Amino acid sequence: MSVRRLAAVQPEDFEFTQDNLQWAERQIAKYPEGRQASAVIPLLWKAQEQHHGWLPEPAIRRVAEMLGMPVIRVMEVATFYTMFNLEPVGEHFVQLCGTTPCMLRGANALKDVCRKVIGEQRHVTGDGKLSWLEVECLGACANAPMVQINYDYYEDLDPENFETLLEDLRAGRAVRTGSQTGRSCSAPLGGDTTLTDETLYDGSRVGKWRKRFDETSAPGDATEPTSEGRPAELSRPEAKTSKGKQDAEALPDAGGAKPSEAKAPRRSAKKTDGEG
Repeated sequence: MSVRRLAAVQPEDFEFTQDNLQWAERQIAKYPEGRQASAVIPLLWKAQEQHHGWLPEPAIRRVAEMLGMPVIRVMEVATFYTMFNLEPVGEHFVQLCGTTPCMLRGANALKDVCRKVIGEQRHVTGDGKLSWLEVECLGACANAPMVQINYDYYEDLDPENFETLLEDLRAGRAVRTGSQTGRSCSAPLGGDTTLTDETLYDGSRVGKWRKRFDETSAPGDATEPTSEGRPAELSRPEAKTSKGKQDAEALPDAGGAKPSEAKAPRRSAKKTDGEG
């Protein structure tokens, strides 16, 4: 695990904007008294979002003050989770997946593009537009190689379309998120090979199935439910003899007597004193 330290150059102070402060107070209010520390991650994330994508030390102190936590406890959270950037990043922060599936599909060539267009890792371009960092798996292995830039995924990259993507971002031109080859979600590169019949999912087959089911359901079929979801009365043999009485009273026991008769207490045959 890499050593994570705060940036050498820090701002003098940090305060949430009024909107973000109200948002933070709502997060804190979700937790009972004495448990406000549970809001530490959302507050740190909002502070990073407000401060140009990275988390300064004054923001860590401010969050600790708001939650009544020792500063060192908030510092432990901020330095443990790699989702928090502890030093400045570019306006477009490129996180490049370098784990096995992406590496096998050409991630190393994408690193070369980053070094060419941006520079080494953690370096911010002079115009403040771009910086990059190699990260662990981002969970889009079927569309490798890929990168995450701020909150969006860019997939099916190669050196040519990736360099074009970075230059478009730097110039402020509109870009397309997701697959850069036009692939639909995680479908095969050559196009869909299964579930290509639209009637499988457009509802038409379901309607036909329901019609067949209604036609073949016999009137006394036990699978035919009532409006309450129970089997219909006419499908229960015991209901025909009960005539509205409870089932337990309608069914005889093995000796031919009704349950109510079988359970009736018997009078003792033993005579007591004073009886004739």
